[in-house]
Amino acid sequence: MKVVTASEMRNIDKISIEEIGIPSLVLMERAGLSVIKRIKERFPQDKSIVIVAGGGNNGGDGLVIARNLFNEGRNVIVYLLSSIDKLSKDCFHQFKICEKLRVPIKIEERPDKKELKNKIVVDAIIGTGLNKIIKQEIATIIEIVNSSDTSVVSVDIPTGVSSDTGEIMGNAIKASLTVTFGLPKIGHVLYPGKSLTGDLFIEDIGFPKWLLESDNLKNELVCKNNLKLPQRKPDAHKGIFGHVLVIGGSIGKTGAIRLSAKAALKAGAGLVTIAAPEVVINSLMASVVEEMTLPLKGSGTGIISIKALKQVLDFLEKKANVLAIGPGMGRDKEVIEFVINVIRNIYIPIVIDADGLYALKGKEEIIKEIKAPLILTPHPGEMGYLIDKTPKEINKNRIEVARNFATQTGTYLILKGAPTVIAEPNGYCYINTTGNSAIATAGSGDVLTGIVAAMLAQGLSPLQASITAVWLHGIAGDIASERLTHYSTIASDIIKFLPEAFKRF
Repeated sequence: MKVVTASEMRNIDKISIEEIGIPSLVLMERAGLSVIKRIKERFPQDKSIVIVAGGGNNGGDGLVIARNLFNEGRNVIVYLLSSIDKLSKDCFHQFKICEKLRVPIKIEERPDKKELKNKIVVDAIIGTGLNKIIKQEIATIIEIVNSSDTSVVSVDIPTGVSSDTGEIMGNAIKASLTVTFGLPKIGHVLYPGKSLTGDLFIEDIGFPKWLLESDNLKNELVCKNNLKLPQRKPDAHKGIFGHVLVIGGSIGKTGAIRLSAKAALKAGAGLVTIAAPEVVINSLMASVVEEMTLPLKGSGTGIISIKALKQVLDFLEKKANVLAIGPGMGRDKEVIEFVINVIRNIYIPIVIDADGLYALKGKEEIIKEIKAPLILTPHPGEMGYLIDKTPKEINKNRIEVARNFATQTGTYLILKGAPTVIAEPNGYCYINTTGNSAIATAGSGDVLTGIVAAMLAQGLSPLQASITAVWLHGIAGDIASERLTHYSTIASDIIKFLPEAFKRF
């Protein structure tokens, strides 16, 4: 399913009304009725409804809700926050109908906390058109609603949340549920907007299907129909499922590479080899069972030496079909030189994470020159190495950050976080819908690296490997948190529950 900005949704509205010929009042009526359906489902016994409506079309939706519920015998009162002369055309039309039906409407008044107690509040104040900090009088009403300890139903998007970024524009309604129309908005799926949206319902109110599925809409939610699992033929052997070489490890950071390797095997790779300094390999030997090892020449400080370059390139040319590089490598100059020389001289798909990303700091031109398909998996801090921005700046607009980097460098970018965003070189972005705070734990990213590499090794494209791996990683984290709680889940638990994640697929 596509995810849209406010302007993209306005364009869908405009084409539907002006070119297709669907009357705007018909769309408004359907929108209001779809909200009523959800109110009845969630609050079948509650008869008292307070509609807080603005003067635009979002307020018009609220008035549709008000008159239909009033007509059904519910106790309804409307607080219309705008003067009559400032109502939009369609909102004014709905106001006149309400007036003739004698729906109780208080004009340019604000509700107080006592009036909202034990009532359902419908937030129809601003909607998706918000593009600046809200006015103080609206902020005050939001404070009254939020402090009233009542259930709130937001129409389209909670008032005060930016549709385009999920930012809070001064103050914002905290909804129990939100009913939106046609498609979800970016503000519904990015934090902090997501945390204020409550349960999200996406209603079909009659927009043409081809408009909602247009290739011009470049943001999409990751759902099961986006995913693809590698084929597993009954007469297959391990060589068919690929050979992943995982390079990393250093003294004090042996766990990262072990997690990546184990995750790659658990996600279906036929063969996995761990390549690390000899001293690291020696420390891993007691715990390595299914993985193979490739001891590399190391420096005196226990990191990979540039002298290991030929050994690695020979192995990649003759044996492996995917490279995962970075977990636990360290950040010495020699490591950076090693990483750059490896990725410049191979043609098989590469997954780069952790210290491998640090090696690319300030090297965007080198990234553009890489001949192999390249998947980068940074969290916001690591993304900061690549584009010289703070994590706060990155999280403020993570979709555009990911999109811009992927298109400018020709890479596939998995920007980890809540939610994780996958961007491809042609500018399309995919927003993941799985995972929770339980996977915000040391080593979780190393596990994801291994899963991505396994999907590539089994023949998926870089895009399909990225989307599928991120979804599986998140589902495994969801299952782990259900069993172990958000507090007690660790990275190895994500690997443990990968089989159940595959089953849920």
